[in-house]
Amino acid sequence: MKKRVVDLKLTKQIVTENQYNDQVLDTCLKAGRLMIESGSEMYRVEDTMLRISRNANIPAARCFTTPTGLFMSLGEHSKTQMTLIKNRNIDMTVVDKVNELSRAFADKKITLDQLHNKLCDLADHRQTFSNLMQIFGATILSCTLMVLFMDDYDWIDFPVAAIVGGSCYGIYLWIKKYSRVRFLGELVTAMIMGAMTIGICHIFPSLSMDNILIGSLMALVPGVPITNALSDLFRGDLVSGTVRAIEAFLTAIALGGGIGLAIKFLGGF
Repeated sequence: MKKRVVDLKLTKQIVTENQYNDQVLDTCLKAGRLMIESGSEMYRVEDTMLRISRNANIPAARCFTTPTGLFMSLGEHSKTQMTLIKNRNIDMTVVDKVNELSRAFADKKITLDQLHNKLCDLADHRQTFSNLMQIFGATILSCTLMVLFMDDYDWIDFPVAAIVGGSCYGIYLWIKKYSRVRFLGELVTAMIMGAMTIGICHIFPSLSMDNILIGSLMALVPGVPITNALSDLFRGDLVSGTVRAIEAFLTAIALGGGIGLAIKFLGGF
C-alpha cells in the first residue's frame, strides 16, 4: 500500500514537472516568434528566450533561431519543440513589449502563467497603426527624405513627392493585404509610382522626376532588414544574416525593377 502511494506521488510529480516544462517551452517559443515576426535581431531573440528559461529555473536550455523557424530544448536529453514563422514585418513596439514582459518576469513581478497569458494576448491583439496613419507617415517621410538625400532640389517637388509617396504607399498596403506573393507589392507599387511620376512630370515639365522618385521610394526601402542582416552577420549568425540580406536584396530589386519598367515603357511619352 505504501509503495502504491509513493508511486502515485511520483507519477503526479512527473506529470506536474512535464506540464511545467511544456509551459516554459511554449512561453519561450511564443516570445521568440513574436520578436522575429516583428523584425528583431536574432541575438536579442535568443537572449530573451534563454532569459525566460533561466528565470523559470531551467538554466541549461538551448535554442536555435532562424528567420523561418525556432527550435528550443530545455537541456541535454530533454524534449525539443519548434515553431514555424511565415509572416515577418517591422513592429518595434511588439519587440519592446516582449522585452518588457521578460524583464518583469525576471524581476518576479509576474509569474510564468501571467507571462504566458500576456504573450498570448499580445499575439492576438497587436496594436498596429491604422492604414490612414501609415499613409500619413509615408507622406511625411517621402517629402522630408527627398530634402535630406537630394543636394539640388526645387521646393515645388516637395508636395508632389508627398502626394506620390503617400498614395503609392496606400496602394502597397492594399496589395499586401490581398496578395500572398512575396515582393509583388513592392514591384507593382514601384511601377505605379514610376508611372505617376512620369505622368505628373509630363504635365508639369518644371518638376524633377529624380527628386520625386527618390523621395517616394524611401517609404518602401528595406532599411531595417538591411541593418538587421548586417548585425546578424557581424555577430556570427550566418544563416539568419544571409537569409535577411537576400530578402532585403530581393525587395530592392523589386523596387528598382518596377521603376525601371515604368521608365522603359513610359519614359518616352
